[in-house]
Amino acid sequence: MKRVFVLLMVVVLFSGCGAAVRESGFYDHGTMYKNWDHMKFSIAGHKEVSPGEAKKSEVEEWWGITVK
Repeated sequence: MKRVFVLLMVVVLFSGCGAAVRESGFYDHGTMYKNWDHMKFSIAGHKEVSPGEAKKSEVEEWWGITVK
């Protein structure tokens, strides 16, 4: 019974990860981030989006899941 539960949890985990990757457009690009500013924002600044950062993401055409 434990094996069935663990297997079910693994399947649920991988299906959730697959959905997130598909939504973010990860496989549509050769890199994970557009540039260093995109990486810095995604790692450290994604909790509070300023109007300047929103404009910068539009101008530089960052990809991924939109943060509002």
